Amino acid sequence: MRKQLIGIGIVACVLALTFGGLCIAQPPGGGGQGGAGGRGGQGGQFDPAQMRQRMMEYMKQQLGADDAAWKVLEPRLTKVMDLNRQAQGTGRGGMLGMMGGARGQRGGNATGGQGTRRGPQQDPATMTGVEKALEQLRVTLENQSASPEEIKTQLTTLREAREKVRSELATAQQELKKILTVRQEAQLVMMQQLP
Repeated sequence: MRKQLIGIGIVACVLALTFGGLCIAQPPGGGGQGGAGGRGGQGGQFDPAQMRQRMMEYMKQQLGADDAAWKVLEPRLTKVMDLNRQAQGTGRGGMLGMMGGARGQRGGNATGGQGTRRGPQQDPATMTGVEKALEQLRVTLENQSASPEEIKTQLTTLREAREKVRSELATAQQELKKILTVRQEAQLVMMQQLP
């Protein structure tokens, strides 16, 4: 029992890290460590896709799903996990992105913090509604002359985006529960993917 709880705790932590922002750990251009240069993902750098694949394999094992059941289960579970990340987190950058922004604001003497203020720029085309709203709020807060009305508008937009995600998550969770055994449902509740 204790072993199982430890395993579930590890899953919860890895889920949070995987979907809550370690995707930003790879610097632009794949550089960083000596000659790792243009190798993207080589040289021991974090590979989000590989991490996600391992996580899904672990989930399949924990849920005791065979290949046929997993084909049906995986897309619904993936949707729930992605929506959960959006609903609970602060976007892909997570707290790491928030702290990076604050550090850049404080420490940008010579250059005014340009270029180091945030981590790698995310492609707007891949950003979720919550991430876009967060980015807009972050930009507004970095502008020291932003009015309370501007900040309030961005806050409202963010809250509405999160509410929309919560509604989508509730629907996705119901769809997932329809195809689960009671044991699988209980496992996912323990992993904080179902309420």
